[in-house]
Amino acid sequence: MDTALLLTLGAVVVLLVMSAFFSGTETALTAVSPGRMHQLEMDGSLAAARVSKLIAKRERLIGALLLGNTFVNILASSIATAVLHAKFGEQSVVIATGLMTVVILIFAEVLPKTLAIARTDRFALFVARGAQVVVIVLGPIVGTVQKIVWLMLQTFGVDGENKGIVADEVHDEIRGTVYLRHSQGSVERESRDMISGVLELRDLTAGDVMTHRKKMLTIDIGQPPEEIVRELMATRHARVPVWKDEPDNIVGVLRTRSLVRAVLGNKGTFKDIDFAALISPPWFVPETMKVEELLEAFRERRTHFALVVDEYGVIMGLVTREDVLEEVFGGIPDESQPRVAPGIRPQIDGSYLIDGTTPIRDLNREFDWNLPDQEATTIAGLVIHEARTIPEVGQRFAFYSFKFEVLRRQRNQITVLRVTPPEGMMKTEPATGK
Repeated sequence: MDTALLLTLGAVVVLLVMSAFFSGTETALTAVSPGRMHQLEMDGSLAAARVSKLIAKRERLIGALLLGNTFVNILASSIATAVLHAKFGEQSVVIATGLMTVVILIFAEVLPKTLAIARTDRFALFVARGAQVVVIVLGPIVGTVQKIVWLMLQTFGVDGENKGIVADEVHDEIRGTVYLRHSQGSVERESRDMISGVLELRDLTAGDVMTHRKKMLTIDIGQPPEEIVRELMATRHARVPVWKDEPDNIVGVLRTRSLVRAVLGNKGTFKDIDFAALISPPWFVPETMKVEELLEAFRERRTHFALVVDEYGVIMGLVTREDVLEEVFGGIPDESQPRVAPGIRPQIDGSYLIDGTTPIRDLNREFDWNLPDQEATTIAGLVIHEARTIPEVGQRFAFYSFKFEVLRRQRNQITVLRVTPPEGMMKTEPATGK
């Protein structure tokens, strides 16, 4: 084998290595996590800084890599055809095409791209400097090609303006990634719920997380002192709304700690305690107030208790800082609370007897269900919304692969439902979430 032939084969090998570099680099820099690279850059990695800079202009990067890959593949195939022509003559084109297709597919496409997928971060960091050189060299050509392409696309009404990724898309991407990792077993259910809870805070309102007025514990300030103390101690809450004359006339919030201090300062008697002086002014927030805004308001006011009102000023419920935190971390029951959330009674057949006022979000978190909560907050509200009427006792419905049966109704309110989840969602033990 003469020197010229060896040099020619060596050139083909070098071109194939370059093709493998372009293919693997494109795959790695396309699949690499921008967040991971940003964190490594903050830790002082120069290679990560190069990667971040490259993927910031992803279109230019991909164009340069594709241009380089296309060029070296065509050149390698042309050289191989020329070498084989001397030996096989007219058949060299067919032979070179088949041979180079197999070689390029295995060694310049599948192998480097598989490696890039298996070791994305390492591969991206390793090839970052070389990719940067390629972009610098081929950048002007790619820029010209991009302008031609966008001019062609604009003739079909495609806008070339890069508007970036909006916040909703970013949140959906994070949420989708977390749920995917959970289905693959790499993210625990509790971690998935916490991350999902944080992302959903921007979409939740005070009305979504509040304790409804029907479940509120309030105290009549006009009662005898002994009754007020007895009711306050029975609630086991640190703060309780107090009303005067009528339940809707909330005049303030009574703190257990303030009452205890007053009793101790009055030598353990309630006779001369001025309860009106112990209550703090009520703070009202609209039910449409975003939870993120509510948290910020909690910080500014140095409080974590608010009464929720509708557009007419009617009290709809109350919301605390703990209600918001439970949306992220889930409820942490004490020793006296049952394992299953209140209002939920598992049955032997796999169904559940559920109070109508139970929030859908609590059920989804408790049992890992997927019932929609966009149109209704409670499970009874969901049935009414889907049925388009107020069902009678004994009526049965099937929505979203779940079965619902109305067991009890009081006036126009559904109080108890039997809910049977799909067979794949039935559990003998409920999750220990909120």
